Amino acid sequence: MGVLDHVSEYFDCSSGDSKRHRSLQTVDVRVLIDCEGCERKVRRALEGMKGVRDVTIEPNAQKVTVVGYVEPNKVVARIIHRTGKRAERYPYVPYDVVAHPYASGVYDNRAPVGYVRNTEYDPHVSRLARASSTEVRYTTAFSDENASGCVVM
Repeated sequence: MGVLDHVSEYFDCSSGDSKRHRSLQTVDVRVLIDCEGCERKVRRALEGMKGVRDVTIEPNAQKVTVVGYVEPNKVVARIIHRTGKRAERYPYVPYDVVAHPYASGVYDNRAPVGYVRNTEYDPHVSRLARASSTEVRYTTAFSDENASGCVVM
């Protein structure tokens, strides 16, 4: 605002990266949890991590949800290092999020009820799963299931 604010930028004594502020995130991790001991071990490993605000564990879905000012890769690495368990980012998203939930590579029998495989980052998923509405309109116009498809041709 004034001269004092302009000068204070040059004499900033704050530590660390002022450019890199972490935002509050929700990180979902898939971990095999067999018993209460495994659940306790994972909880202790994550609650001691800097920036973690809340840890929620769903043993039936093999899912750990971490809320806090953390980086997803560091959360996964911490679980692997502290517990010795295999961990990965949770590969499933709610059914409503995906445009084409029954496309090849999206529907997964191992997914929990109401969830399908996340197609956003997976290059092996079919193109139809990531298709935009314009692409879908053109592909369905010449489909055998389209009753007026013969008129278009």
